[in-house]
Amino acid sequence: MKKRFCLMLLAASMFTFSGCEDFLTHDHPTGVSDEDWWNTEPDAIAALGRVYVGLPDGATGRQIQWLSTLSDDAVARQSTRGDYEVYVRGLQTPTWNKSNHIWMDDYKTIRRAARFLENIDKVYMDETRKTRYKYEARALRAYYHMELLMLFGGVPIVTESITPNASRLPRNTEEEVYNFVVSELKECGENLPAEYDFQNIHRITSGVCWALISRLALFHNKYDDAKMAARKVMDLGVYSLYKSSNSRNSYNDLFRYAGELNKERIFYKLEGSKGAWNNFAPKGVGGQTVISPTAAVVNSYETKQGKTIWELGPDSVAIYQQNPNFKNNRDPRLAASVLLPGQVFMTNTLNPFNTHPSNLDRIGDQHSTATGFWVNKYLDQQDRNATNTHRTLHYMIIRYAEILLNYVEALVETGEWNHPDVVRYLNEIRSRAGMPQVDLVKYNSQEKMRELVRRERQVELAFEAVRYYDIRRWGIFEEVMNGPVYGAVNPETGEPVAVEIRVANANRDYYWPIPQDEIMSNPNMKQNPNY
Repeated sequence: MKKRFCLMLLAASMFTFSGCEDFLTHDHPTGVSDEDWWNTEPDAIAALGRVYVGLPDGATGRQIQWLSTLSDDAVARQSTRGDYEVYVRGLQTPTWNKSNHIWMDDYKTIRRAARFLENIDKVYMDETRKTRYKYEARALRAYYHMELLMLFGGVPIVTESITPNASRLPRNTEEEVYNFVVSELKECGENLPAEYDFQNIHRITSGVCWALISRLALFHNKYDDAKMAARKVMDLGVYSLYKSSNSRNSYNDLFRYAGELNKERIFYKLEGSKGAWNNFAPKGVGGQTVISPTAAVVNSYETKQGKTIWELGPDSVAIYQQNPNFKNNRDPRLAASVLLPGQVFMTNTLNPFNTHPSNLDRIGDQHSTATGFWVNKYLDQQDRNATNTHRTLHYMIIRYAEILLNYVEALVETGEWNHPDVVRYLNEIRSRAGMPQVDLVKYNSQEKMRELVRRERQVELAFEAVRYYDIRRWGIFEEVMNGPVYGAVNPETGEPVAVEIRVANANRDYYWPIPQDEIMSNPNMKQNPNY
């Protein structure tokens, strides 16, 4: 039995296989060969589990919530500052660690899916389950291609485990990758179950497939596809917006243990919120505050009367900037998503502008907030003293509220801005949060309805790895990502704290650089423009 397993390949580009033939015929980490591995259903389940491993976490591992720091919603500090601050300053290169990591990780898992599909028929097991497993693997393979497409543009489509002689694949076009992903997800969506029993609820369902198509289609401004796929999810009758027993807490509880078991989650990573406390919580309660919300996202929340602060006049604007939740009169989603200056969190009163050395939460200190604000979403006090064995919250990659917003936006962008479903589903989302219904006198045109939908997406989906994709596809990337970033207002100066200066060039930064290792090892690989 062969025992050598080329672990070095896990730290190299997916396509750099020279001299590691064993890696092509082994899947189990102990080095068990194909002859001994692909026999029983537990073997198949374990191999499929390796394909699921690549799903991103929210606050640990792949940390897709960190994509918020590549938008106008947040900034990153501490150990991840190098990865993310490089991008927002326009200094990323083909050696950028973040692009290399995701490229390698996705293709590694794509290869696992290919190996699974090539070998599963060797396993003696129930044919119905075997067929379902195949569709799960294909859907996951499509998802990893989709993530690469949305970050890098056209990439090589890989459907077979690559041998060293076939590793020099050229890039497929964006349209080719889009069509491949949509085709695969459609077939999987038509054949996978809508629901599983409780022990299998984390598995890919029909709803996940259609939800992914909806997100991808919206990113490529293919609104008819987005509308169709969102409608497919809605018509399954499986999902609904979460509402707690105390309706006022529904949105807040959705991201805590109190609301973890809900019908809103569609695509999620089991225990994908490990690290949330460490990365989001204030230093005074044991956190390290890696991500800090900006004034831009805080100022986007309406008042409880359904008005933006900019509609209220300069005096009111100044009041709400100084005290964002003045008289508790802001959209309740603000308090559920962001911890604010002056707020009591656990036993701590958060005072980022108190410069006394005993104040662990003073702004700008290591492991403290960079803006005067803190992320509150997925921050549950039960996790404060969690150990490595402590179970943590599942992370929702896609939830039903996003699908409703995708559907509504697709209607608006295809000229159906006054379709009754637009207001119906916006009102469902707003009402669940404790906000008034849409003012049809104010939002009485396609342009005004587009403005509302975009704001709803920002506040409803804040810090959920959606905003970065939205600002790119809407064509506002340069507008919101160039210039100074501001945080909370310093009460002594009456001015918002200046956090950093950002530089963005859509002609280059819209897509990430292809990793240099890939360019060097594959002469057929072309770099993205201006890198």
